[in-house]
Amino acid sequence: MNEHTLRQRLVTLGKRLYDRGLSPGTSGNLSVRLDDGWLTTPTNSCMGELNADEISRLDWEGNVLSGSKPSKEYFFHLAYYKNRPEAQAIVHLHSSYSSAVSCLKNVDEASVLPPITPYFVMRIGRLPLVPYRRPGDERLGDDVARLAPHYSALMLANHGPIVTGRDLDATVSAAEELEETAKLFLLLHGHEYRTLDADQIGELCEHHGARWES
Repeated sequence: MNEHTLRQRLVTLGKRLYDRGLSPGTSGNLSVRLDDGWLTTPTNSCMGELNADEISRLDWEGNVLSGSKPSKEYFFHLAYYKNRPEAQAIVHLHSSYSSAVSCLKNVDEASVLPPITPYFVMRIGRLPLVPYRRPGDERLGDDVARLAPHYSALMLANHGPIVTGRDLDATVSAAEELEETAKLFLLLHGHEYRTLDADQIGELCEHHGARWES
């Protein structure tokens, strides 16, 4: 897609996430890679009311080339892009169920959600917990840079998820899948439940290209 089309797609998908209640108020941000830079949603913008012309365009040093001032969390998008070449788009949400999971005590920090569905394994993989940083703390960029080569998605403690993918549409779909998995996980709380075993995960990796990274 060219830049114009990607700007329009950011508007459409932002509204989809907002309409589903996954990006309340002015929370969350989206970005997508270009050949010579990247686009991201502006700071303090409502994803249900994005304007294609105001979407920020940045270079690989984080300099704004056009559009409005970018999200204050642009730096962790940049860290992901620089350290995970296959990441073509990024979705960061404050969606309710995923954010609730990010606040739980005693989760497995290697993957805060277990492999309870094949779609979680295929579209997300392991989901490590990133220690809490205040919003806008640029040390979070260093945390993301360290983990980005190994994981397609991360959970920010007491904050919410960051999800990457092969293109913008696939990344939004993966973020939605993550939210549904978090909802299932919370619904199962207090119940005995099955997870996929190593053979089942291996089969997904073999037949569907899943990466249950460690």
